Amino acid sequence: MTTSPQKMTKKILIIGSGFSSISAATYLADKGYDVTIFEKNSSFGGRARKFQANGYTFDMGPSWYWMPDVFEKYFNDFDKKVSDYYNLKKLDPAYKVYFGLNDSIEIKGNLDAICETFDEYEKGASESLRKFMHEANENYSIAMDKIVYKPGISIFELITFKTIKRVRYFLTNIKSEVAKYFKNKKLRQLLEFPVLFLGAKPENTPAFYNIMNYADFGLGTWFPETGGMYKVIESMIELAVEKKVKFKLNQNVDKIIVNGNRIKGVESNGNFFSFDIIISGADYNHTETLLPEGLRSYSKDFWNKKVFAPSSLIFYLGLNKKVKNLNHHNLFFDVDFNKHASEIYDNPKWPESPLFYINFPSISDSNMAPKGHENCFILIPIAPGLEDNDQIRKKYLEMVLERIEKISGEKIIDHIDYSKSYCVRDFINDYNSYKGNAYGLANTLFQTSIFKPKLKSKKVKGLYFTGQLTVPGPGVPPSLISGKIVSNIVMKDYPY
Repeated sequence: MTTSPQKMTKKILIIGSGFSSISAATYLADKGYDVTIFEKNSSFGGRARKFQANGYTFDMGPSWYWMPDVFEKYFNDFDKKVSDYYNLKKLDPAYKVYFGLNDSIEIKGNLDAICETFDEYEKGASESLRKFMHEANENYSIAMDKIVYKPGISIFELITFKTIKRVRYFLTNIKSEVAKYFKNKKLRQLLEFPVLFLGAKPENTPAFYNIMNYADFGLGTWFPETGGMYKVIESMIELAVEKKVKFKLNQNVDKIIVNGNRIKGVESNGNFFSFDIIISGADYNHTETLLPEGLRSYSKDFWNKKVFAPSSLIFYLGLNKKVKNLNHHNLFFDVDFNKHASEIYDNPKWPESPLFYINFPSISDSNMAPKGHENCFILIPIAPGLEDNDQIRKKYLEMVLERIEKISGEKIIDHIDYSKSYCVRDFINDYNSYKGNAYGLANTLFQTSIFKPKLKSKKVKGLYFTGQLTVPGPGVPPSLISGKIVSNIVMKDYPY
């Protein structure tokens, strides 16, 4: 009598430990694959890492918790719930937008209240907003059901009865779509702002991405009750470890080793590690430089021609006081929106007078700062690839602090007891990020879905990609989804 040989478990390496990497690892380990994560840095989380200093706990990257349904779906896939790991609070107000001195709009935590606010600025705007949001809701439902969980392989993924009926939303842009409903400049800016998360100017972003307006006004802005945004990473790691994913820190991948055109393993910190499959959640361009040039799917010219989402100049500040005049999330739109956008995308340079974002997570979670203190995070969107030095950083910190104090009346400068900055050179050093970009590729029409770099290498068997430079795109929820999509492709190619 003969017996069939024992099936060998495929050994999978995942490079990086951001949202997409942990997502992919967990889906694969759940199905029995042997999965290891290599993280080059000294802490897990990728761009969503945290650091602690002088009693403050800083989330280093993502700070907006939008699209809670995507997080819930992720945990549900493993018969878990978000509430098994952390509790959420809905922020009300969600955020505040400053247009100048004594000129701001506070966005409340529900659509009815937001409609009332809109009516204060334009007669009949509440009715227009409800119509706009109805369409955004329809698009969101189609996106979640028909588009974003698809692998970006074929144009037919996008062609369904519902998408054909709404084709105009792919052929026009957010800016013109918003202008159809509203005349007031400030209301238009409020509805154009969420596409900044997609990394493109409103006039270059398909109107279908009004799904972000539904994510904003419809689903609301949330925040973990304790632990900040890093609590999500910690929860995902806890689940991944439960599924037997192995995590390794300070493990820089120097080279991807191939035999012919097939994955053999990696060289990391001078040592060889054998793997059958590699999924890179690291920078796509950088990952391909770890291969022999003839096995790279995309050329230097390819990447150079792509439209990238912004980089960021970030400041992490500790304040020896509590703030009174500012909210958890605050946007400063007191300067020319279009001029700053042009300085990012059309004529890349350091902005003359930038828009910026500031948040105080310790308003919602007091554990993120010492008692009586405040944790402050400031972000200025900038073009990737700019010169970055300490003198420039200092100039912009002074510039934004002066505007914060003048416009909000909140004294900040004399109360700083901790300060750290993060910019282009740090994104490059820590994440091997192409030109120091912070968010990945911009979601323009011809960088959406099938037009993005592929999840599966065209030239190397066993090599895959996930994260913000591939499907479905930039942002935390898309990263969770990207991990699921690539894991499905791997499971199809290498059944367990």
